[in-house]
Amino acid sequence: MAHILLIDDEQSIRYLLRRYLEDEGHQVTEAVNGHEGVQVGREGQFDLVFTDMIMPEKDGVEVIMELLESQPQLKIIAISGGGRGLDARFNLQIAEDFGALGTIAKPFNREAVMSMVNRLLGPS
Repeated sequence: MAHILLIDDEQSIRYLLRRYLEDEGHQVTEAVNGHEGVQVGREGQFDLVFTDMIMPEKDGVEVIMELLESQPQLKIIAISGGGRGLDARFNLQIAEDFGALGTIAKPFNREAVMSMVNRLLGPS
């Protein structure tokens, strides 16, 4: 199974993603903001990263850029419900422009999450 990093400032989102992923047998590590996410991402070996786009300390674009700079092969999924006056679609398009391989708009469901995970990692 995959080792997956979840970076989101909303505890409820991390909890939901953790449940979906652990139910499928994946190992999950969490980070509560972009700064912590980059630090944890650089220190660990992850198969996949989920990052929110709007977070304190570092936003999702910064996270994507910094992680891909040190690990160009890293697979990243961006998630967003919008914020800072921008809608989710705009935030997610920016994420793709900076290297995210997949995007998911909030609110999401198990099917959308696992479909994206399986697309990037293969079926569990």
